Amino acid sequence: MRKKWFVYAKPPFAGPEAVLAYLARYTHRVAIANSRLVALDERGVSFRFKDYRRNGQARYCTMTLSADEFIRRFLLHVLPKGFHRIRHYGLLASAGCKANIARAEDLMAAPMPEVDPPAAHDTADIDATTTDHPRRALAAAAA
Repeated sequence: MRKKWFVYAKPPFAGPEAVLAYLARYTHRVAIANSRLVALDERGVSFRFKDYRRNGQARYCTMTLSADEFIRRFLLHVLPKGFHRIRHYGLLASAGCKANIARAEDLMAAPMPEVDPPAAHDTADIDATTTDHPRRALAAAAA
Protein backbone atom coordinates (compact mmCIF):
# COMPACT_ATOMS: atom_id res chain seq x y z
CA MET A 1 0.00 0.00 0.00
CA ARG A 2 2.95 2.34 0.51
CA LYS A 3 4.18 2.09 -3.08
CA LYS A 4 2.48 3.87 -5.92
CA TRP A 5 1.91 1.58 -8.89
CA PHE A 6 1.89 2.89 -12.43
CA VAL A 7 0.08 0.84 -15.04
CA TYR A 8 0.58 1.62 -18.69
CA ALA A 9 -1.84 -0.40 -20.82
CA LYS A 10 -1.74 0.30 -24.53
CA PRO A 11 -4.85 -0.25 -26.63
CA PRO A 12 -4.64 -3.47 -28.69
CA PHE A 13 -3.04 -2.92 -32.09
CA ALA A 14 -5.65 -4.75 -34.12
CA GLY A 15 -8.60 -3.79 -31.95
CA PRO A 16 -10.74 -5.73 -29.49
CA GLU A 17 -11.74 -8.35 -32.08
CA ALA A 18 -8.12 -9.53 -32.31
CA VAL A 19 -7.79 -9.73 -28.53
CA LEU A 20 -10.98 -11.77 -28.23
CA ALA A 21 -9.88 -14.10 -31.05
CA TYR A 22 -6.48 -14.58 -29.38
CA LEU A 23 -7.99 -15.39 -25.98
CA ALA A 24 -10.66 -17.64 -27.48
CA ARG A 25 -8.00 -19.99 -28.86
CA TYR A 26 -6.79 -20.69 -25.30
CA THR A 27 -10.04 -21.11 -23.37
CA HIS A 28 -11.36 -24.51 -24.43
CA ARG A 29 -8.51 -26.85 -25.25
CA VAL A 30 -5.51 -27.79 -23.18
CA ALA A 31 -3.24 -29.16 -25.89
CA ILE A 32 -4.24 -30.89 -29.16
CA ALA A 33 -7.23 -32.93 -30.30
CA ASN A 34 -6.63 -36.43 -31.60
CA SER A 35 -8.37 -35.47 -34.84
CA ARG A 36 -5.52 -33.06 -35.64
CA LEU A 37 -2.84 -35.77 -35.42
CA VAL A 38 -1.96 -36.94 -38.93
CA ALA A 39 0.94 -39.38 -38.61
CA LEU A 40 3.61 -40.81 -36.33
CA ASP A 41 6.67 -42.34 -37.95
CA GLU A 42 10.48 -42.32 -37.73
CA ARG A 43 10.55 -38.67 -38.87
CA GLY A 44 8.34 -37.54 -35.99
CA VAL A 45 4.76 -36.47 -35.29
CA SER A 46 2.75 -34.77 -38.04
CA PHE A 47 -0.30 -32.69 -37.16
CA ARG A 48 -2.63 -30.10 -38.65
CA PHE A 49 -2.76 -26.50 -37.38
CA LYS A 50 -4.23 -23.15 -38.34
CA ASP A 51 -2.00 -20.22 -39.22
CA TYR A 52 -4.19 -17.29 -38.13
CA ARG A 53 -2.00 -14.81 -40.03
CA ARG A 54 -3.13 -16.24 -43.37
CA ASN A 55 -6.49 -16.45 -45.11
CA GLY A 56 -8.20 -19.06 -47.26
CA GLN A 57 -6.77 -22.52 -47.80
CA ALA A 58 -3.25 -21.31 -46.92
CA ARG A 59 -4.48 -21.00 -43.32
CA TYR A 60 -4.58 -24.80 -42.86
CA CYS A 61 -1.10 -26.30 -42.62
CA THR A 62 0.63 -29.51 -41.58
CA MET A 63 3.74 -29.57 -39.42
CA THR A 64 6.09 -32.43 -38.55
CA LEU A 65 8.14 -32.26 -35.37
CA SER A 66 10.54 -34.73 -33.84
CA ALA A 67 8.89 -36.77 -31.10
CA ASP A 68 10.82 -35.07 -28.29
CA GLU A 69 10.02 -31.57 -29.60
CA PHE A 70 6.33 -32.47 -29.99
CA ILE A 71 6.19 -33.77 -26.41
CA ARG A 72 8.05 -30.67 -25.14
CA ARG A 73 5.51 -28.37 -26.82
CA PHE A 74 2.59 -30.54 -25.69
CA LEU A 75 3.72 -30.40 -22.06
CA LEU A 76 3.82 -26.59 -22.19
CA HIS A 77 0.00 -26.79 -22.29
CA VAL A 78 -0.44 -29.24 -19.42
CA LEU A 79 -1.56 -27.48 -16.26
CA PRO A 80 0.26 -28.07 -12.97
CA LYS A 81 -1.53 -30.06 -10.26
CA GLY A 82 -4.17 -27.95 -8.52
CA PHE A 83 -4.77 -25.57 -11.44
CA HIS A 84 -8.09 -25.50 -13.29
CA ARG A 85 -8.76 -24.93 -16.94
CA ILE A 86 -9.94 -21.43 -17.71
CA ARG A 87 -13.11 -22.51 -19.50
CA HIS A 88 -14.89 -23.23 -16.23
CA TYR A 89 -14.60 -19.63 -15.01
CA GLY A 90 -14.78 -16.06 -16.19
CA LEU A 91 -16.50 -14.57 -19.21
CA LEU A 92 -17.18 -17.87 -20.92
CA ALA A 93 -18.48 -19.74 -17.85
CA SER A 94 -21.69 -21.56 -18.75
CA ALA A 95 -23.88 -19.55 -16.35
CA GLY A 96 -23.55 -16.29 -18.27
CA CYS A 97 -21.78 -17.28 -21.45
CA LYS A 98 -24.45 -16.15 -23.93
CA ALA A 99 -25.00 -12.82 -22.19
CA ASN A 100 -21.25 -12.17 -21.92
CA ILE A 101 -20.64 -12.95 -25.59
CA ALA A 102 -23.54 -10.68 -26.60
CA ARG A 103 -22.13 -7.89 -24.41
CA ALA A 104 -18.64 -8.37 -25.89
CA GLU A 105 -20.09 -8.12 -29.40
CA ASP A 106 -21.91 -4.90 -28.44
CA LEU A 107 -18.72 -3.45 -27.01
CA MET A 108 -16.73 -4.38 -30.10
CA ALA A 109 -19.24 -2.48 -32.23
CA ALA A 110 -18.76 0.65 -30.11
CA PRO A 111 -16.25 3.25 -31.38
CA MET A 112 -12.76 3.10 -29.90
CA PRO A 113 -12.11 5.76 -27.25
CA GLU A 114 -9.57 8.40 -28.16
CA VAL A 115 -6.28 8.28 -26.27
CA ASP A 116 -4.91 11.60 -25.06
CA PRO A 117 -1.26 12.34 -25.88
CA PRO A 118 1.17 12.06 -22.95
CA ALA A 119 1.24 15.09 -20.67
CA ALA A 120 4.28 17.35 -20.66
CA HIS A 121 5.23 16.30 -17.11
CA ASP A 122 5.84 12.71 -18.32
CA THR A 123 9.12 13.85 -19.87
CA ALA A 124 10.36 15.66 -16.75
CA ASP A 125 13.92 15.36 -15.47
CA ILE A 126 14.63 11.85 -14.19
CA ASP A 127 16.97 13.21 -11.52
CA ALA A 128 14.17 15.17 -9.82
CA THR A 129 13.81 14.45 -6.11
CA THR A 130 10.18 13.31 -6.14
CA THR A 131 9.40 9.59 -6.34
CA ASP A 132 6.03 9.79 -8.08
CA HIS A 133 7.49 8.39 -11.30
CA PRO A 134 8.95 4.84 -11.55
CA ARG A 135 12.26 5.93 -13.07
CA ARG A 136 12.68 8.62 -10.44
CA ALA A 137 11.92 6.11 -7.70
CA LEU A 138 14.61 3.77 -9.09
CA ALA A 139 17.12 6.61 -9.36
CA ALA A 140 16.36 7.76 -5.81
CA ALA A 141 16.69 4.22 -4.46
CA ALA A 142 20.04 3.74 -6.19
CA ALA A 143 21.43 7.02 -4.77
